[in-house]
Amino acid sequence: MRQITFIIVLYFSVSVNAHIGAKIKSAFKYSTIYGAINGGNSIADVNTYSVTTGRLQQQTNKTPFDFSVSVGARKIARFGYENRAKVFYDGTEQSYGDAATVGKVSGFEFLSLFQYRRLLGQNYLDQHHFLRYVDDWWLTKFEYLQNGFADIKYFEASQRFRWKIGSKFSLNAGFAQRISEPYGYDPLAEWVLDNGNLHYTYLALQEGYTVDYDNGEFYNPSGELVATSPEIWEQIVIPDVLDDYVTRKESELPIQWNHSLIAGFDFYHYTKEFWVHTWGSIMPYHIPLKSEYSYRKSIGNKNWIDYGGGFIFGWKITKQLGIFTEGTYNKYWNRRWHKFSVGLNYTLIK
Repeated sequence: MRQITFIIVLYFSVSVNAHIGAKIKSAFKYSTIYGAINGGNSIADVNTYSVTTGRLQQQTNKTPFDFSVSVGARKIARFGYENRAKVFYDGTEQSYGDAATVGKVSGFEFLSLFQYRRLLGQNYLDQHHFLRYVDDWWLTKFEYLQNGFADIKYFEASQRFRWKIGSKFSLNAGFAQRISEPYGYDPLAEWVLDNGNLHYTYLALQEGYTVDYDNGEFYNPSGELVATSPEIWEQIVIPDVLDDYVTRKESELPIQWNHSLIAGFDFYHYTKEFWVHTWGSIMPYHIPLKSEYSYRKSIGNKNWIDYGGGFIFGWKITKQLGIFTEGTYNKYWNRRWHKFSVGLNYTLIK
């Protein structure tokens, strides 16, 4: 009896493990992991000139070369209008269709991209990660986005019911939860005087700076001389004081939750000569929270509307002439970010 029980348990364990293994294999089938370094020259050196005590002074402003370091993994089925132009992924790919609410196929898809880049002498960290599962009647998505160039960073999860209307169009509605820094909070608001001016010198004194009014000298918290005139103080030192103060105050605040209603649509039509792919989501209502630094309180306890979407269009008018347009646009809190492409192709000899 014990042998029979052992055989049954062993068979059940092997069957379960095989089933789980098959599910994992299916989930990661056709996925790709990649890493790449890309670089190139930035803007050309710029010569600046000045005259000091009658002598010509020349200075060359150099901008270091641009580069990006990318590490990523992805499993996203390509739409009909998307062509794999390169053999390898290098992190520079821009597929507008990746932002769509509904993918090309049902089931599990994911994207994970880390990118550190230097552009025109400025350093940025970009990240985009999401897990998406689409079914005939529902969909869910977990997403983290950090766009250093647009200064936006948040985590978002959404759970939506889905209504398919034919084979090309669908509607969806449900709930979304977001976590972000306190967008809308202005650390400098308490330092604004009744006349609208900013009391920046008093703020600097509170931050540890000192002023010798008799000699017109200004010192940082370490006691180092940083300015010898009010002009240098206002134009060079104060901007750094304000930037450091805002960055510190924002980092001290807790992250903010947003619970919202969300609704959207998705439409996809494709033939080799003509295609349209468009999607959109809107958050028209946000549940009030008691947080002192919530975005609702920063705009006077009013409701607001967040939204995002994309549009992709292509038409091969003749065998030689084709036009296209594609782009995405997003507005969350007081942040907006977008990108687009518009153009035409004409083949001279067919």
